[in-house]
Amino acid sequence: MRKLIEFIRSTYVAVLFVLLELIALNYYAHSTAYTEARLVARSNQVVGGLQHAVSEVRLFFGLGRRNQALTARIAELEELIAHYEEAATEKRLKATNKSLGASKWRMMAAAVVSNTVGKQHNYIVLNRGRMDNVYGGMAVTTPEGAIAGYVIDCTERYAVAVSILNTAFRASGSIEGSNYYGSIHWEGRSSRFVTLSELPKYANPTPGQRVVTTGFEPYFPQGMLIGTVEEARLDEVGTSYTVKVRLAADLQSMSDLVLIDNLDQLELEDLSRSEAIRELEF
Repeated sequence: MRKLIEFIRSTYVAVLFVLLELIALNYYAHSTAYTEARLVARSNQVVGGLQHAVSEVRLFFGLGRRNQALTARIAELEELIAHYEEAATEKRLKATNKSLGASKWRMMAAAVVSNTVGKQHNYIVLNRGRMDNVYGGMAVTTPEGAIAGYVIDCTERYAVAVSILNTAFRASGSIEGSNYYGSIHWEGRSSRFVTLSELPKYANPTPGQRVVTTGFEPYFPQGMLIGTVEEARLDEVGTSYTVKVRLAADLQSMSDLVLIDNLDQLELEDLSRSEAIRELEF
């Protein structure tokens, strides 16, 4: 009790000062309508500032939860966009399929999982595999119909294709509208060009002409676009051209491709292994 009395005695001056200040402030606040309005406005301003600060603190601590929700929503939208893009690709495929004829060629869309262009042996990995009836020998093209490579192996859910930018790639090509053809290969330099070699001099290629597939390979339909003639030069004996071909497919920027299945391929392979052909070879 004595300590309490001593505490009050030591602080009563400050307590009395605060009390008198409160009484004076209250008297001043109610002295006129103007001063009352000013004090109310100031108090509202202070309270509003405190509420804003509290709101900012709550918002800050809630950012993690909001970011998680936004990330989940972005993932949902990305999946939806991918679905619509695949649907759009399928729509383009139907139009292309009509021009090719549905009796011999089966087409399906595939997304690029990985792709290389800076090596001597470049490959494309696609998100289609044996469970989608994909197998080695199927053509790989862009949705616009330009060739990009052909499938060499599959797993259940994925396929790997030899890119046209692979020194092991081989196909035949011709100048559009011409019966003369040569061999298409990549020399391992620029990702924008391939070479059409051994093209007979009678083809007389000129810059800008379209180079297309011949249909001699079982995987590429006839007339599919390879690229356009950039330049051509005759060999030393003047019998054939070596043509620099600008690729129609941009192999450095691919997200969706098209797989083309030749429904007659197995029949043609069986025919090539027939006894009659083996007897002629001997």
